[in-house]
Amino acid sequence: MAKTRATGKTLDSHIVKGINKSIKPGDCVLMRSPDPSKPSYVAKLKKIESDNRGSHVNVHVQWYYRPEETIGGRKRFHGIKEVFLSDHHDIQRADTIEGKCTVHTFKSYTKLDAVGNDDFFCRFEYKSSTGDFNPNKAVVYCKCEMPYNPDDLMVQCDGCSDWFHPTCIDMTAEEAKRMEHFFCQSCLSDEQKLLQNSHVIPRHSPMKVDSKRRRR
Repeated sequence: MAKTRATGKTLDSHIVKGINKSIKPGDCVLMRSPDPSKPSYVAKLKKIESDNRGSHVNVHVQWYYRPEETIGGRKRFHGIKEVFLSDHHDIQRADTIEGKCTVHTFKSYTKLDAVGNDDFFCRFEYKSSTGDFNPNKAVVYCKCEMPYNPDDLMVQCDGCSDWFHPTCIDMTAEEAKRMEHFFCQSCLSDEQKLLQNSHVIPRHSPMKVDSKRRRR
């Protein structure tokens, strides 16, 4: 993320020649990494400036960090397409922009019918100097008490409506999908526990199984 110096006039928009797309402040973009082995950087455009001759265009950006770029690193509950809006601002050349992308809110991301290559989501802000997150708390689910990862398969208890990872309740994903109803250990009667543990409940209708989002 090399810095450049911005001079000249402010632009309302700019067409990036390499991708032939128009950009404007507020857009989210993918920016080329100096290391070809690393994924593109994700940034929000804050301002576009050109020199007096209009031959060089720079963009003011606010970086999104991927989980592996944070001080604490990637955690189990971090989604594959999760990014964090940081307090890290830079000025970059506009010609390092590789494309436009969309950074969804967590709620809107979980409602997507399909997730594209250029779709990301953000639910936390990140302070790059300290490694702190805002908010600094998240709702947790399952026996493992982990925040929700929209990429993980989870099943919902018909009793308390909490969500569980199949592996945390000694169940395979295939078994979870075959079950008609699921009750967690706290909601089950002794008789129901014996029946559920045998995994022989017939399947007549789809069970509440969710691999992309949590409904509540």
